[in-house]
Amino acid sequence: MQYDLLLKLIAAHFISDFFLQTSEWVDARNRQHFRAWQLYFHGLVTTTTVIILCGTNLWHIGIIIGCSHIVLDGIKSYLKQKTAYFITDQALHLIILGICWALFTGADFNMQVMNNLYNNPEVWLYLCAVLFLASPAGLLVEFLTTRWRVQLSRLKSGSTSLEKAGMLIGIIERLLIFFLVIIGKFEAIGLLIAAKSLLRFNEKDRPEEKTEYLLVGTLISVALALATGFLVTNIHFTN
Repeated sequence: MQYDLLLKLIAAHFISDFFLQTSEWVDARNRQHFRAWQLYFHGLVTTTTVIILCGTNLWHIGIIIGCSHIVLDGIKSYLKQKTAYFITDQALHLIILGICWALFTGADFNMQVMNNLYNNPEVWLYLCAVLFLASPAGLLVEFLTTRWRVQLSRLKSGSTSLEKAGMLIGIIERLLIFFLVIIGKFEAIGLLIAAKSLLRFNEKDRPEEKTEYLLVGTLISVALALATGFLVTNIHFTN
């Protein structure tokens, strides 16, 4: 398979979408939608970038990808600027790149490989672990620390925190620890916990009760991630 061509297509997408497209073009597109000339000029830039990186013999791929940018970006201009829409838009762009690469280069996808992955219990084991650490583990930490959170709500600490920031920090922390356990980098886990401790527990004016609450939540979250990582690494399937 011509994986170098696929990487060139991805590079062309990143270059044209993030380096050669200015914020003024994006603003004009969001205001005027499909009436904005910048939208079509961006499609032309994308087409040209693909042809330059991949060769003039694949000009038809450049045109298809350029037109897809115009359609997707034009539709996105009617939507609010949200993370979910951005991720969806980028995913669709990459899917189109993959389809073009497969159709015009004769790439033959081995469905047997996909079938083996789908029926591989280890794949589902890792997926279940990631899903557990992303949400159920966070809810478990929340339930286990309810009594202290209620107590803290009665205190007037005079400080505020970003909405759902703690939840996101916990998810990233658990997934990082899980990944580090899988690859056996336990020293990195210690550095991660130490860095978080320096950032979260060095405020002199923070009430002792809140510090204790954060410490309990952190330890439970870390313990769940460690336990999940050790569990997954010690489960072995036999044929």
